[in-house]
Amino acid sequence: MPGDAFEAGPQELVMTLLGSYVHPRETRRVWSGGLVAVLAELGFSDGAARIALTRLVRRGLLQRHREGRTVHYSLTKRTVALLADGDQRIFSLGRRERAAGEWTVLWQNIPESRRQARERLVRRLRFLGFGPYSDGTWIAPHDREAEVVALLGELDVTEHAGLLLGRPSAALDVRRFAGRAWDLDDLAARYAAFVGQFGGYAGREPPDAEAFAVRTRLVHTFRMFPSLDPELPAGLVPTPDCRAAAVELFHDLYTALAQPAQRHFDEVTKG
Repeated sequence: MPGDAFEAGPQELVMTLLGSYVHPRETRRVWSGGLVAVLAELGFSDGAARIALTRLVRRGLLQRHREGRTVHYSLTKRTVALLADGDQRIFSLGRRERAAGEWTVLWQNIPESRRQARERLVRRLRFLGFGPYSDGTWIAPHDREAEVVALLGELDVTEHAGLLLGRPSAALDVRRFAGRAWDLDDLAARYAAFVGQFGGYAGREPPDAEAFAVRTRLVHTFRMFPSLDPELPAGLVPTPDCRAAAVELFHDLYTALAQPAQRHFDEVTKG
């Protein structure tokens, strides 16, 4: 596993590393050479790693600090807030049964001149469990009014959006209806693949470097599920096969590998 490149790009992987190993998030600075080194362990070249760090600075997600000939990075306030939101969604996924209630429908017609805001809106909607139902229309099987209103205000696109709360008709086949917004068969297959990929590490005590590689891949892989799994109420649509096993495995390994993985990250990035 160590040395294999991740499917996602290095920018996404940097965010996974920062969210998992940088504590306290508000004040800690991390040596740039160390970040490049851990990304190299995970399959990325020095050039790709440095380009990713530069682009994260340009996006306002990292702050660059120069101390003599040494460069360190810290998290911006925006990144700290994004990681906190991500933690809440990731660590609550599948932990309690969702009762049937009000659904949220959002439609937007954000103009092309605000394309960046539109793209950010789409990414955040997916992470909140929304699925695209038709062009410009998104649905979520829970009351997400507060989160969406805050998001629209943050992106300054409230005037280009509408929001509605309601319930799906009991006369409809909800699974067929939901299948237009989410690929439920693919979701079940992904949960099964996650269990197959990481199940063999349960109960093992790998060396620090391997623990770091496994735990980082574990988090990076699991964090895709909030964008894919709307957590449809079990009373309306059956729970995806293997979700419970995947959630339990994630939490068990995340905790069991925490200390050796953190030791390795700290050792490599201390400068």
